[in-house]
Order: sequence, then C-alpha cells, then structure tokens
Amino acid sequence: MIDTATLRAALGRTLDATHLDRLGHKYEGKVRDNYSTADGRRYIVVTDRISAFDRVLGTLPLKGQVLNRMAAFWFERTGDVAPNHLLSVPDPSVLEARECTPLPVEMVMRAYVTGVTSTSIWTHYARGARTFCGHRLPDGLRRHQRLPEPILTPSTKAPHGDHDVSVSRAEILAMGRIEARDFDAAAEIARALFAYGQRWCADRGLILVDTKYELGKDRSGRIVVIDEIHTPDSSRYWFADSYADRFARGEDPESFDKEYVRRYLVSVGFTGDGPIPPIPDEVRVEASRRYVEAYEKITGADFVPDLEDPAVRIPRNLGLS
Repeated sequence: MIDTATLRAALGRTLDATHLDRLGHKYEGKVRDNYSTADGRRYIVVTDRISAFDRVLGTLPLKGQVLNRMAAFWFERTGDVAPNHLLSVPDPSVLEARECTPLPVEMVMRAYVTGVTSTSIWTHYARGARTFCGHRLPDGLRRHQRLPEPILTPSTKAPHGDHDVSVSRAEILAMGRIEARDFDAAAEIARALFAYGQRWCADRGLILVDTKYELGKDRSGRIVVIDEIHTPDSSRYWFADSYADRFARGEDPESFDKEYVRRYLVSVGFTGDGPIPPIPDEVRVEASRRYVEAYEKITGADFVPDLEDPAVRIPRNLGLS
C-alpha cells in the first residue's frame, strides 16, 4: 500500500494539462486529453484532474496513473466479454487506442438506490419519484438499498459546464440521437460487462454498485467500449463485509471511489453550481489513497507509481522528445 508521504510529495507534480500537439488533433475532456492521429489511432492521456457534479474540481496526486492502469486492466480482462478500443499502454498515464466515433449516450448500470448528484437514483427517489429512466421502483426503499435487479439508466452526454440528464430508452430514441439497434446493442454490452464486473468484485470482497460505460463505433461500424471501464471515476465501489451492518444503522457504506470527494464538497455546501471551493490537501491525499486501494484490491497487484515529472516522461515515452 502506498504511503502518505509519497502522495504528499506528488501533490506538487500533478498532471493538470498536456500540450502534445505533434500527436494529432486534441480534444479535451473533463479528465482525459485525447489526441487523434491521421491513421486512425487515439492517444488518451489520463490527467490527474478530478471531476464531479459535471465540473472539473482540481487535481489528485497520481490519480491519472491509477485510472489508466485500472482501465487497461479491465479492458484486457473483459476483451472476451465485449470488444474495446485498447491497443497499448505506452506510458503509465497514456492509452493508445483505436479511433472510434462515440455514441451520443452513456450507458449507466445501477444495482443500488444511492448517490448525491442531480442524476442519481436516490435523489429522484427521495423526492417521491417512483419511475426512473422508465423503470418502476417499489415503495419503501431506503438509501443505499439493493434494487431487486440491476437496471440500465441511460444518460445524455452534456457539453462542458452542463449537466448530464438521466433518461429512458424511449426518451433517448425520441431525441433522434441514436438508432434503436445501436442503443440495444450498446445496452446488451453494458449489461454483460456489469454482470462480469459484479462477479469479479464479489470474489474480492467488493460490491460494484453502479458504473457508466461509454461506447463508440470503430471504422468497421462495430460497437466497442471506449474511454474507461470500472475505474473509481466511472464506478461506485463498496466494501462487502461492512455493508450490511452500516446499512442497518443508516450509515453510508465504506467506499473508495470519488464519492469521498463528492461527500466532502456537499459537506461544505457545493453540489455543482457556483464557485468551486478549494479541496484541502488532506482530502486530496486521502482521496488518492482510496484510488490506490481500489486498484490494489481489484487487480490484486501492488501499485508502484512513476514519480518522474510527467511533463518530461510522457513526451519521451511517446517519442516526442
């Protein structure tokens, strides 16, 4: 397990932006800087930026390396479950992938009534809603309770600064953004990956609570998994051994996803709108520690960070220096 001193030392060397124009055309997401090449490849640089409530909030030390390595682990592990875009991992913070055209919808799988964001199922349920994304929900559910079965709750993909919106299959099709056959094929992939991820995590004492998948079409028209998969940014993880007792007491489950940062922000009155409050270093370090713990628990491997300055290391590993 990584020590606090290493994480504190990395606070001053976080990767918050990249300028690698020689790689290709740049598209900047909330966390990932994407560079598309003329020959159909994409280099995805996973920065240390952290986002929540559809806002970029700052950076966490070594977060990009953890996310990149975990995404690569899951892409390699689930290749027989669903095709994905991974080609190679040329740097601890970089994936080389096939260029794909993203589908205009995120596939969100949920197995529990939880969450604090505007798109979360618990937020809607607590307000009295008993239908969520086309799914009828029973009365009497408590926060963090398991659903009768996992449900697919698609979400629109909002531009920077806007909020995603959870919708039903009928609603997303009515928007005319995606054809029914593509939606259904993507939904089938999401369900299969979520079931696999739940089984894998259960064997390691974890609960995969919910997750989002991004999918796209490659040059042949095949639908493949893109972006990331089952990382602490895209997924919620709880510890199985303490879940039942904490649920019975009405306490939040033990987790090591970015819900920790969300809860801190909610505690200081921030839920996505207005100025972003600074995140104290102790919160940043603890959040990173949880990311590392997630990686090690899920993969069974030690996380060995590369502490070289990423501004030097990444261009060298990509042959740009």
